[in-house]
Amino acid sequence: MSLKIRLSRAGAKKRPYYHIVIADSRSPRDGRFIEKVGAYNPMLPSDHADRIRLNDERIKHWLSNGALATDRVARFLGNAGLIEKPVWNEQPKQSAPKKRAQERAAAKAAA
Repeated sequence: MSLKIRLSRAGAKKRPYYHIVIADSRSPRDGRFIEKVGAYNPMLPSDHADRIRLNDERIKHWLSNGALATDRVARFLGNAGLIEKPVWNEQPKQSAPKKRAQERAAAKAAA
């Protein structure tokens, strides 16, 4: 059984609130989980103390048992000092310019 530390959405429409949970990788996003280990409230300002709450002891336990964090949760854990801070690519691959646009940009730069 592969374990993930991931976000599970809660809250009302247009008012997101996320629980940070330990779940089997095959279970649905908001479905069955093993344990809640924190919370994330994106509606609060980024400098607010309660925006991200983590249970450090339990997260360390699950990491030692082989749980892997998703990208967003890995950023939270990296900022908290629980794991090595992941490298974050600011521009996703999907939104990068396509092949023909890159060729036009290269031709324009060469001219």
